[in-house]
Amino acid sequence: MLPASLCAASLFLAAVPVRAETVIRVATLNSGLERRGPGLLLRDILSGQDEQVLQVRDLIRSAAPDILLLTNFDHDLGLVALRAFNDLLREAGGGFDHVFALAPNTGMATGLDLDNDGWLGGARDAQGYGEFAGQGGLALLSRYPVDTAAVRDFSELLWKDLPGSDMPATGPDKDAARILRLSSVAHWDVPVLAPCRPLRLLAYHATTPAFDGPEHRNSRRNRAQNLFWLDYLDGKLAWPAPTSPFVLLGDANLDPADGKGDTGAVRKLLADARLQDPAPRSERGVRAARAQGGANRGQAGDPALDTADWRDEGGPGNLRVDYVLPAAGLEVRGSGLVWADESAEDPSVGREGPVLRHALVWVDILWEAGSECVD
Repeated sequence: MLPASLCAASLFLAAVPVRAETVIRVATLNSGLERRGPGLLLRDILSGQDEQVLQVRDLIRSAAPDILLLTNFDHDLGLVALRAFNDLLREAGGGFDHVFALAPNTGMATGLDLDNDGWLGGARDAQGYGEFAGQGGLALLSRYPVDTAAVRDFSELLWKDLPGSDMPATGPDKDAARILRLSSVAHWDVPVLAPCRPLRLLAYHATTPAFDGPEHRNSRRNRAQNLFWLDYLDGKLAWPAPTSPFVLLGDANLDPADGKGDTGAVRKLLADARLQDPAPRSERGVRAARAQGGANRGQAGDPALDTADWRDEGGPGNLRVDYVLPAAGLEVRGSGLVWADESAEDPSVGREGPVLRHALVWVDILWEAGSECVD
């Protein structure tokens, strides 16, 4: 029989809540699941035979994220394609409990001839490039509920209303300043109800800084879309800055060292004291840059950090454009990149036109539930 003092101590210890340690894996992937017309993505998902859809499914299964932001995923009003894709994941043992998406700016008509080609209603005349409304939107899949009532959608913010806007004001842009939104796809602040407290996801997909005219609208807009987040964190916008823990994630379409665009904009994000950069790496990126050559030979950035594998001859080569950046106060337990052709000795992505050009970027965050949150 234990002494009375030890019995009392045992009862006391049993009554003290044990602090649970949870690691949340947050990820983003440019899925490339955009099609040339509405309903075509749903057709390909339901077929069960589309190579690209299955490749994205298997990539997600192998990475097993708890929260996943998909960019370049076609949007429809009832989220029918997104739910069908989640069902496909679930059948393979990797589905999510919750899905969320809002209508993006892609394909949304402006009524202006933004590309100055003499015609209205083209893909480049929309708020964001799109051959139909919703092409290549954002989609969120999560094992935790989404607090839909607390979501902030910044996608209607006009570019001209951004502090320090450097929007072009010549040619067709003179009229565009009245109506052109900052977001070509979307900017969201989405709280997910992780254990004990919400985790806010600052999600976006920036426009390409390439395919530009003399006014450099795409490059300027890309810069503004990336630096938007610093204005938000600074409290310079109509919305208050987030106070709960957050992760900034998505496709910035901008490399900090190479490629087109204002590379300094993404360097400002990476250097901001409120964010941390886990710098996920992959040896596959090193092998690909070495094997493919071309534009990769003259790049200054570390190829292990590359997240996109584009054309090497006459193109930008492989770049780091997809990011998961936790708030500085969160503890990162790990990070990495997962490629569809991870094990290939001589990755041909970028030379032969791959099914999937981007890596899935993941970061593991330690999520400690305080004693007041223990069941």
